[in-house]
Amino acid sequence: MTAEKFKRKLTAILPSFQRAIRLSPVGPNYLYREYGVALRLAGRLEEAISANKKAIQIAPNDIYAHIALTKVYSLLDREKEARAEAAEVLRINPKFSLDNYEKAALLTPSDREIAAFRKAGLK
Repeated sequence: MTAEKFKRKLTAILPSFQRAIRLSPVGPNYLYREYGVALRLAGRLEEAISANKKAIQIAPNDIYAHIALTKVYSLLDREKEARAEAAEVLRINPKFSLDNYEKAALLTPSDREIAAFRKAGLK
């Protein structure tokens, strides 16, 4: 599947996330977090920030939402915010490592994403 076709498929499922959020506006934080991931993959980075911030508002210690937000900020070259989120990741899990993250990730992070994490201060 080409990157463009993948992006179109992701864009097609975004309304399902929006409907689920509308039906449960204070729903589980994972719904917002995964919506943020889908938005990021669809190239809608600013919207991904909002979705991940909502996930964190609901569950402040959700390390995956902080990881996602670190990645988006870094991809947008918003270094100060990326480093702040990376610090939150390390606050929640001081033993966090990119090696372990890569092994556990459902989707293998791209070299660009790993570089974004490193740029934010994660190792």
